[in-house]
Amino acid sequence: MIRRLLSVWHARNLEFVRDRGTLVFTLLLPVSIIIGMGFIFGGPPRPLFKVGVIGGTAAAHGDTFLHTQYVQFIDIQSAAAGLHAVRRQRIDLLLAPGRPPRYWVNTDSPKGYITEKLLLAADPGAQRAPVSGHAVRYLDWLFPGILGMNMMFSCLFGVGYVVLRYRQSGFLKRLNATPLTALEFLSAQVLSRLTIIVLITTVLYLAVGAMIHFHSAGSLALLLLLTVLGALSMIALGLTIAARFASEELVNGILNLLTWPMMLLSGVWFSLAGSPKWVRWVADALPLTQLLHAAREVMLYGAGIGTIAPSLLYLGAVTVVFLAFGAWSFKWRI
Repeated sequence: MIRRLLSVWHARNLEFVRDRGTLVFTLLLPVSIIIGMGFIFGGPPRPLFKVGVIGGTAAAHGDTFLHTQYVQFIDIQSAAAGLHAVRRQRIDLLLAPGRPPRYWVNTDSPKGYITEKLLLAADPGAQRAPVSGHAVRYLDWLFPGILGMNMMFSCLFGVGYVVLRYRQSGFLKRLNATPLTALEFLSAQVLSRLTIIVLITTVLYLAVGAMIHFHSAGSLALLLLLTVLGALSMIALGLTIAARFASEELVNGILNLLTWPMMLLSGVWFSLAGSPKWVRWVADALPLTQLLHAAREVMLYGAGIGTIAPSLLYLGAVTVVFLAFGAWSFKWRI
């Protein structure tokens, strides 16, 4: 019994080691995640407050307040954009450099109150311009992120493993003998998963929304369109991976390599406002980032189709590119 057990154990170990792609992903995935998180979240302690500076910090060069520790100063291009951010409590205070400087603070913001005290301690002559606007609850802000993350996992892993199972069981070889084309097969998989994802997301939206008393300020039809395009883009991405590889461990490694950056950088748990520019560039290239940004604009702030049109176009383009590449690279036999 022990000899048979050890024989199978030895054979499985050799199988794993000889699968070079799987071995590389197993070793490099955790290392790459740690290094990436070190670059993004490492360094000095993170600031406690955010202050927008109209015209950029260069315009306020020499201002004593700019040297306050644990305050992050964000360049704001226009007063209108800064006031919108203050009302939504995305920043704690808006500063217009000058002599004397002028600032806007949200009277409903606890952090704005503390930031104002810091400013007045550094420059007592600063002119105050109060604004109002209730903050969005973190739970309300998190809700679209959780729905989007659930969609991501269902799309990538749900589709990827189904196609992989078809290939390993020999089902794809039998389909290859039929008039069915790769594009038709992949399109059917996309539509099947899309139907399931839309139904599940709709049920979760209604059920969880009723539990937390979430009120959507925007159009439900626009949210449905966004859900369809977001799901399509991630389903197509998952099919692109599964269409080419036959190793379960390798597909699992690649899918994890895709899901971890999206889960951490797409704004599921926290906003990336004020992060380094290269981090935001990487995040903006991820389909989940575009989905969550547009969903929050619609759900929280009642944005129309014109506001989220860039995200809709991006998701549509990603879907077409990934689906076309998946159909082109698809192999019935590997």
